[in-house]
Amino acid sequence: MVRESLLRDGQLDRTSKDPLWLQLASVLQRAIDEGRLAPDQALPSEAELIDMFGVSRTVVRDALAELVRRNAIYKIRAKGSFVSPPAADLRFISSMEGSSADLAAAGRSSTTRILRQELAQADTREAQALQIPEGADVVRLRRQRLVGSTAWLLVDTTLPRAMFPGVVRANLENRSLYEHLRRHYGVTPTGADRWIQAVIPDRPDAELLDLEPGVPVLRIESVAWGADKIPFEYYCALHRSDKTRFYVGIR
Repeated sequence: MVRESLLRDGQLDRTSKDPLWLQLASVLQRAIDEGRLAPDQALPSEAELIDMFGVSRTVVRDALAELVRRNAIYKIRAKGSFVSPPAADLRFISSMEGSSADLAAAGRSSTTRILRQELAQADTREAQALQIPEGADVVRLRRQRLVGSTAWLLVDTTLPRAMFPGVVRANLENRSLYEHLRRHYGVTPTGADRWIQAVIPDRPDAELLDLEPGVPVLRIESVAWGADKIPFEYYCALHRSDKTRFYVGIR
């Protein structure tokens, strides 16, 4: 049992100079490091930890917050805290592979949910990024990518309708957008500009990413172009940063 394995570490030392929350974080960290808590395994609930160690809820929450800061655990809204798996190194920020292809190359299976797929008119930022007139017809996609059962990425993509007239009706559920564009329109990305920024997602986006309010994510903004140097894709993605490291090689 998780409870018994944790108790082998003994009770917290109330005579120590180290605060109780830091001691509790160390107990849990040792259980993770020694493999007694496995990747993606649920930690005891806050109430169970309070009972096990005789501490306040504040001590437990501060200890868990410290482990989140270390990327040792992650939280899923309304479900609890879980041990973080080893961070995979993903390369798609510095390559033209899509995120689904990069996940597959890293040995991680993913699924994609289409949350929105509709015609719209380009706003100012979309028009600038795609070098089209403001108000021009575009296709907007909102997709949620999951690794296993865990939300991993939320991405809003804009494509010029003139270049991809049928994509608004395409079945993209669990399919690579880049592969669809290559097969049906002969468009393959050859370059992109990308900007990365740490942001706090709003509550609806945090819920879609299974994150507690206030947890930061990485915002990735991208403009991609093909062999003709004409931009064909603009996207803004919110990426959970508690499970993955991005690899960027400079040669």
